[in-house]
Amino acid sequence: MSIWVCGEVLIDILPTGPVVGGGPANTAKALARLGYEVDFIDGISTDAYGVTARKELERDGVGLSLALSSDKPTCTATVTLDAAGSASYEFLIDGTATFDFSPSWLPDPERLKPSVLHIGTLVTIVEPASKVLYDWAVKCAEFAPVVFDPNVRSSVVGDRSKYVAAVEKWVAISSVVKLSDDDISWLYPGESMDEVAKRWIAGGTSLVVVTRGAHGIIGYTEHGFEEVEGAKVTVVDTVGAGDTVGAILVEGIIKHSVIGLQGHVLNAVLHRAAIAAGITVSRAGAQPPRLHELVEALDA
Repeated sequence: MSIWVCGEVLIDILPTGPVVGGGPANTAKALARLGYEVDFIDGISTDAYGVTARKELERDGVGLSLALSSDKPTCTATVTLDAAGSASYEFLIDGTATFDFSPSWLPDPERLKPSVLHIGTLVTIVEPASKVLYDWAVKCAEFAPVVFDPNVRSSVVGDRSKYVAAVEKWVAISSVVKLSDDDISWLYPGESMDEVAKRWIAGGTSLVVVTRGAHGIIGYTEHGFEEVEGAKVTVVDTVGAGDTVGAILVEGIIKHSVIGLQGHVLNAVLHRAAIAAGITVSRAGAQPPRLHELVEALDA
């Protein structure tokens, strides 16, 4: 069994200094900390930031055999936190190893047969990486369910119609889509998350999960929806919270299959995701829980 997580690992320049970040890298880290075999797929620079990123991912148990070693620089994201701990980002993307995708090095899903592909954030939006990865993900979808997390970054692509078109293209090939209520509000002003989720479900997506911060998580399927409350915690910052939820959804697919994520099973998975995300937001940076921490929190 091999879980593939594809997308950026970069350096978040926080007010307190640089840390390893990137939504997909955070999801890979969260899965590895829960004890799963996960292969991370991205270009990782040989510069000092890239060396730091590689060491941190390997320390958490993330497999990097499918990643590309590149002499191009690491992408950075300057992070600003508001009074509530919510983060906004300013990215330096062009010419970086982080977005250096090519069919020549991407792994062959037919030969390696992954269990799940989790993909998202800017690599699914920024060209030419997004076109390369979309064609590759279509092939992956023949062998494994695709979990898509758009993780909207309007500071990078401010053209809403262009962003929506790209997101909907990815939704169309995905079994599961996870995004935040803020993502939906920006992509579809004037539409409710119920309307958006139901439209995607009608189009063939099996599960749409919407995170709502302290207000909890909702999961939509063709049979209706399941809703759980958010964890009651003191928020340090929200970096990595949604990525942790994505990891728990992948875990749910591994344990129950995509079709199995409905009713009380889906509710239990969403509750587990809310508790895990609560642990992440209770500490600085993207530091998702290890398995024993999650088990302790669930038993509390």
